[in-house]
Amino acid sequence: MGHIPTIVVTCLAVALSGLYFVLPDAVHFTMIVFISAAWFLVAICWLAQKSADYMHAAEGGHGHTHEEKKKLTSHSSSGQTLQMTSNQISQAKSELNAELDSLRSSLRNKDEEIENLKSEISSLHTLVEIEKLKVDLANLKTLAAKENNKKKK
Repeated sequence: MGHIPTIVVTCLAVALSGLYFVLPDAVHFTMIVFISAAWFLVAICWLAQKSADYMHAAEGGHGHTHEEKKKLTSHSSSGQTLQMTSNQISQAKSELNAELDSLRSSLRNKDEEIENLKSEISSLHTLVEIEKLKVDLANLKTLAAKENNKKKK
């Protein structure tokens, strides 16, 4: 599986090398740059694979990973389990219930605040309507006074 990148990059380098002879002379310099880069990548991939093969052989092959799996399973089976007494459970339950009750009461307070704000808004709407009616009434009185003045003349 580790040789696949080397093979793919080698195929690319070979294809580019073949295209060098097919393409016109105007692109030969550009192709030389690409071909050089591709063969450099082939060398890097090949060296990386050889290094990985060497390190894998030095570790002892697949046996090392098998030992590591054994260590992990034996280590996890000896892990400690968390044990709580019934008193601790009931204490935690009572603390959580107290927190839940405080949250519920704060929610009720928020609901009451919302209702108070709604009633204030509706009273403000009423006050605005009363002021509009007063202005309309004053305008009507002014018009009526003007009409009376016209009739008197």
